[in-house]
Amino acid sequence: MAAAAVSEAWPELELAERERRRELLLTGPGLEERVRAAGGQLPPRLFTLPLLHYLEVSGCGSLRAPGPGLAQGLPQLHSLVLRRNALGPGLSPELGPLPALRVLDLSGNALEALPPGQGLGPAEPPGLPQLQSLNLSGNRLRELPADLARCAPRLQSLNLTGNCLDSFPAELFRPGALPLLSELAAADNCLRELSPDIAHLASLKTLDLSNNQLSEIPAELADCPKLKEINFRGNKLRDKRLEKMVSGCQTRSILEYLRVGGRGGGKGKGRAEGSEKEDSRKKRRERKQRREGGDGEEQDVGDAGRLLLRVLHVSENPAPLTVRVSPEVRDVRPYIVGAVVRGMDLQPGNALKRFLTSQTKLHEDLCEKRTAATLATHELRAVKGPLLYCARPPQDLKIVPLGRKEAKAKELVRQLQLEAEEQRKQKKRQSVSGLHRYLHLLDGNENYPCLVDADGDVISFPPITNSEKTKVKKTTSDLFLEVTSATSLQICKDVMDALILKMAEMNKYTLENKEEGSLSDTEADAVSGQLSDPRTNASAGKDGPSPLVVEQVRVVDLEGSLKVVYPSKADLATAPPHVTVVR
Repeated sequence: MAAAAVSEAWPELELAERERRRELLLTGPGLEERVRAAGGQLPPRLFTLPLLHYLEVSGCGSLRAPGPGLAQGLPQLHSLVLRRNALGPGLSPELGPLPALRVLDLSGNALEALPPGQGLGPAEPPGLPQLQSLNLSGNRLRELPADLARCAPRLQSLNLTGNCLDSFPAELFRPGALPLLSELAAADNCLRELSPDIAHLASLKTLDLSNNQLSEIPAELADCPKLKEINFRGNKLRDKRLEKMVSGCQTRSILEYLRVGGRGGGKGKGRAEGSEKEDSRKKRRERKQRREGGDGEEQDVGDAGRLLLRVLHVSENPAPLTVRVSPEVRDVRPYIVGAVVRGMDLQPGNALKRFLTSQTKLHEDLCEKRTAATLATHELRAVKGPLLYCARPPQDLKIVPLGRKEAKAKELVRQLQLEAEEQRKQKKRQSVSGLHRYLHLLDGNENYPCLVDADGDVISFPPITNSEKTKVKKTTSDLFLEVTSATSLQICKDVMDALILKMAEMNKYTLENKEEGSLSDTEADAVSGQLSDPRTNASAGKDGPSPLVVEQVRVVDLEGSLKVVYPSKADLATAPPHVTVVR
């Protein structure tokens, strides 16, 4: 009787066990009451699903602790998302050890402290040895555990935004403690001091300490070898020139000012202002070269490398694409990043097939089978902006899926479920292929996320499918790219970086390996029915290929306030040697 009652209360667990699922999402209106009935914890039966790689429990105001048995019962867990619950003031028992965990999201809870025994896991041996991304934003943390670096030595991204921290533990910045940490965000805290030892973070690329109580920025920050983007806005610095610089100058100029001593001295002032002027002159030269066809050294680099990635800023674009975000996606799939890429050559031979295969591989690897993120590519000519990223009830979301007839999302999901069952019967095994593998990612959602164009047509239904309307073809040269995630904004940016750099590599391969089956320019224009965009063919009639142009896309809320722009200065920072990024 007890087992039957558990099955009735938690049908998702029974289904996950029966189908040997690797991903599980628990959310929705009935979850809060069921967790309250389980004593404010997750049901013990959940911890008898050892095959789980991804577990998300979000938006549950009655969840105060995960409950005992998680570490022992889910040894293969790669991603654990417990955001917007009521976890706190600590974690009892502690989460770890979780030897395979890579992503941990505890944002939007009520955590106040994570002491030994009530924290993330043991320090010796490391409780989270493979953890790469830790999100603790939107809690009430007054301090960080001193042993965090020993518990998670391979951490790459740490988000502490919106807590009550007044300092970082000294152990966090000791030499070699976090050799891979590339992103540290601790905006909207009460930080009073930043240790000079932050220079020991050898991989740090992005640092956001905006809206704190810092009075000084240590000069040693300039010794971080990979630092590309910093944000100290909203701090009352003693050095008023520096305070002004952090509100309007580029990271490079600020670091140069710190490097030469700062504090308003003549030397620092001259070097900082000189660096800014040199940056301005360099940008003017680059713009002039682009207008005149790329003379001089820049042209030599382009010919030698055969490919450039040229970033077109919103301010330079006469018709930039914008994505507006509705607030209801916050509870479904809150993160989205977009970009426009012009100049792809998908016509020769198997170029299109290689492009589609590369997306599949990204979905399998970096996107962790779409559990971490989902990417989509569109024929730009068929995309009518501005776009709206929103969430709709399944019965109201209508789309023409790739290779299928128009259907409502509810009907499409049901059809895919039936096809999945048929696949299982025919193959006599639990695993399924194609879109059917991702249906579980919609479990528990009352609304489904979608991207809608200016005509009101749904062009994307993540994480399931795109629309036939914007299907990429061999004649496609200009594309709109989107990456969405329920986990983090950073994973969206990482996937977008990987996709664009892969496109650059593919274009280089296509140019160097002439294949049969390409269309002439005349035939391509005839098939597409439109002339090529002049921005794509700035070098038409000249020797050598046109560069790929990456246009910034702004993501804003419904009031027009900026949420994210891609690519920013910190994005596309790891381009391979044969790709030159011109900003």
